[in-house]
Amino acid sequence: MQSELRILAVRGIAEVYPGDDLTEVLLSALREQGQGLESGDILVVTQKIVSKAEGRLVDPQTVEPSAFARQIAVTGRKDAQHQEVVLRESKRIVRMANGVLITETHHGFICANSGVDESNVAGEGMLCLLPEDPDGSAARLRTGIHAHTGIAPAVIISDTFGRPWREGQVNVAIGVAGIEPLQDYAGVDDPYGYTMHASLIAVADELAAAAELVMGKIDKVPVAIIRGYAYQPSETATAARLLRDPKFDLFR
Repeated sequence: MQSELRILAVRGIAEVYPGDDLTEVLLSALREQGQGLESGDILVVTQKIVSKAEGRLVDPQTVEPSAFARQIAVTGRKDAQHQEVVLRESKRIVRMANGVLITETHHGFICANSGVDESNVAGEGMLCLLPEDPDGSAARLRTGIHAHTGIAPAVIISDTFGRPWREGQVNVAIGVAGIEPLQDYAGVDDPYGYTMHASLIAVADELAAAAELVMGKIDKVPVAIIRGYAYQPSETATAARLLRDPKFDLFR
């Protein structure tokens, strides 16, 4: 376990539009900042700029709401078109109360409103959806950076989720590339000789949450570099490993 790590904000990233090359956007910002990448770096990239670059934007005025969307909009905080987009991005409703939909997305994430968001999006009323394949997004960015710099950083795509039983939101990993998202201590003896059996640490979520401290919500800092953390490399791991198998989920 290292005794120190650094978290560096990547500033100067302008508005991202559909079709933009995120690799070039990021590397250009790093050049302007006089900041280079180092072997072992971890890039944490907010979902919002990934979704924008991939064109995951919807004008709700172009969406015809279903009868159910109209029904829940009557008591909800969103209009029927917005609710219809949320429903289309979900595969099931987990809970619905006080105008909030807790859904399971097609990726398997449990979150509010299927991750559909209207904050930090240029264009009045436009909605931003989660990337279709966040792991693929992370892998493409990692590959692109390696092709230009010779360095293949680990990449985490992050988004803000709420937490049951606790106030406030934290950033979590919804896509990863080059990093094992979990660290398993099962079978390891603690300093007192007790063998641990159920200590599985979500390091990708912890790194995503730590990076958010230099990003902020309104500061237009969608990327951070974490330097000095000795992560476990993986060429095959995905963020799906962070999703609990329903048969072991006591709250479903």
